[in-house]
Amino acid sequence: MLKKLLNLFFPKVCEGCQNLLLERENIICLECRHNIPLTNHLNDSRNEAYKKFEGKIPIEHASAMMYYHKKGIGQHLIHNLKYKDKQEIGTVLGNWYSQDFSALEIIKTIDYIIPVPLHKKRLKERGYNQIDTFCQALSNELKIPLKNDILYRSEYAVTQSKKGLTERNKVSITTFDCHTNEDYSNKHFLLVDDVLTTGATLETCGKALLKFSGAKISIVTIGFSQS
Repeated sequence: MLKKLLNLFFPKVCEGCQNLLLERENIICLECRHNIPLTNHLNDSRNEAYKKFEGKIPIEHASAMMYYHKKGIGQHLIHNLKYKDKQEIGTVLGNWYSQDFSALEIIKTIDYIIPVPLHKKRLKERGYNQIDTFCQALSNELKIPLKNDILYRSEYAVTQSKKGLTERNKVSITTFDCHTNEDYSNKHFLLVDDVLTTGATLETCGKALLKFSGAKISIVTIGFSQS
């Protein structure tokens, strides 16, 4: 009864299109799920995400779940996740992507899931890292430990969404570093971020993790920007 009253006065809407959700829909309506522009990167080991890093850092795998288009469903979902504290979006998308990702043989070799970290000042301002729930869902479904205390951001900078493509490519090599109080040699790290645009941030994170002897890097993002 209480639930029905709450839905009456505070109706649940789709985080992709803002239309009212039907009774059995959750977070994202069925129409938006159907219309989300999936990349199908998992069907091609040398996909466009993988090619972003060729000649820059050695990686085992790279993929993004959906295309990130201006004013598209992907942009709405990631914007609400990142700026509107709709962290349940990350959980839904992480659970969904895990179903397909789990079929890859490379999953068996991954030791840790690593979210791209926010600077501690940015984390305090926002109150959460927008990629955490997506990472936690991947961790739960794939049975791979989530480690958010290995990699850290050492420089505070303007958010990437406010930068042009040229500026996004200028991520300092000192922006990210790793805590070395434990030995993570010969480990395979799955780096996870919200949107892959130029790849500069993930490249810098990867270089930091590759300081560990014998380390391997794979990369997953929710969105892939074709701009």
